[in-house]
Amino acid sequence: MSKDKAADKLYYVFRAAAVLLLVVLFLPSVNPARISEKINKSSSLLTSGFSYSNYVEPFARAIKKGWVSESSFRLANISSLIICIGIILCFAAVCLSLGNRKCRFLGNLLSVVGCVIALFSIFGIIEAYNQISKTTKPTKVLPAFPSGVYFVGTLLIITLIFAIIELVLVGKPAKGEKYEMEEKFKLFLLFLPFIILTFVFSYLPLFGWRYAFFDYKSGDTLSKENFVGFKWFEQLFRNKATVSDIVRVMKNTLGMSFLGIATSWIPMAFAIFLSEIKNKHFKRIVQTLTTIPNFISWVLVFAIAFAIFSTDGFISSFMINTGAWTEGKNMLMSGDHTWLKMLAWGIWKGLGWSAIIYISGISGIDQQLYEAATVDGAGRFQRMWHVTVPGLMPTFYVLLLMSVAGILSNGMDQYLVFQNSANSRDILVLDLYVYQMGIVKGAIPLSTVVGMLKSIISVALLFTANGVSKLIRGESIV
Repeated sequence: MSKDKAADKLYYVFRAAAVLLLVVLFLPSVNPARISEKINKSSSLLTSGFSYSNYVEPFARAIKKGWVSESSFRLANISSLIICIGIILCFAAVCLSLGNRKCRFLGNLLSVVGCVIALFSIFGIIEAYNQISKTTKPTKVLPAFPSGVYFVGTLLIITLIFAIIELVLVGKPAKGEKYEMEEKFKLFLLFLPFIILTFVFSYLPLFGWRYAFFDYKSGDTLSKENFVGFKWFEQLFRNKATVSDIVRVMKNTLGMSFLGIATSWIPMAFAIFLSEIKNKHFKRIVQTLTTIPNFISWVLVFAIAFAIFSTDGFISSFMINTGAWTEGKNMLMSGDHTWLKMLAWGIWKGLGWSAIIYISGISGIDQQLYEAATVDGAGRFQRMWHVTVPGLMPTFYVLLLMSVAGILSNGMDQYLVFQNSANSRDILVLDLYVYQMGIVKGAIPLSTVVGMLKSIISVALLFTANGVSKLIRGESIV
């Protein structure tokens, strides 16, 4: 077997180890910088390295009293940061391994350097632990040896060994050789950051599903003693009060979602009419004014609503001054037509933003179709109906399918800020219910169960809607 073929095969192991090291950055359970029980159990190596204030915050009083030296935590923080940098260098080597010999040689050097500095930094963390373990008041610091150093150290050693082997097998590039990479690998690397972000924010949190199988309370640890299996799943359906709440919450969730789906054509209609405006300055003003609300938080939206519809708001003041009312009315406290009110606020906030994708779709429609329709005698509205609308329907169908898949995901912010004693029964949607169960009431396992079922049902709805689309339209999005 030639050196190049051997190097190609060994690269699979090297890449796997380096990618696993990158995952370790986000896993709190193997954080090698957790040298004390006071450090948050949800703190990852990345947090320990890049956020010194959060890392040292639990020891502020101990440092101030002189029970422990701040330099120990500074050493652990800097060591964590260097380990993070070393792991990032190893991952950069994985990316470069997709290129030619010169790219691979540079990547191998980076991985060797990254592994070496990371391994030396592990000793820095161990030294920081030794320093705080010698404090005169250990109960104020609670030193704990970070068992994660063994796992991270082993991975670094494996990566270093394979990096050195690859460095020997690949060899030095020829003089004058340029950095080159196949086009498909370049496109993959451009897409890679989005894959990583999706994994971190969408798939990594699924690790929290394990709380559904434990009798867990905030601050507890997961162990065999509090493992309860499917107890919370059974309670979700056996407890009459919980079942009643779930039925009411699902009614609100599905009702508001169906209203949203039924009005999902409004952004497309708005985009069509906006594109027909001939005055460019007026068109830009309208588009800007309708897009800005999307960037306003729901807290500020509620503040605007309060300034307009409260007892002392604009409408009440105006009606009192004109003599129509004798006293102000707080229209936000009314529990009537809650679903329609939330729908109206949602449309106002997202209309301009949702129309952007349709405006882009309109710009992609062949202009010759409009010219042909004009020659055939079609007026403006006929061109809109027979050319623009059919051209936007594929985009509309894709967004409609995504809306069906997310029918249980109404969001939480809007309903949380508009919730009050008068509308609490009609405004409580599934996301808000999970928040109240988990954060407000502390029923973390039960809220986790509800969240799990919501995710599973949403995935099932996505594939069902995709199957129906493929059956009816002959096209799918998955």
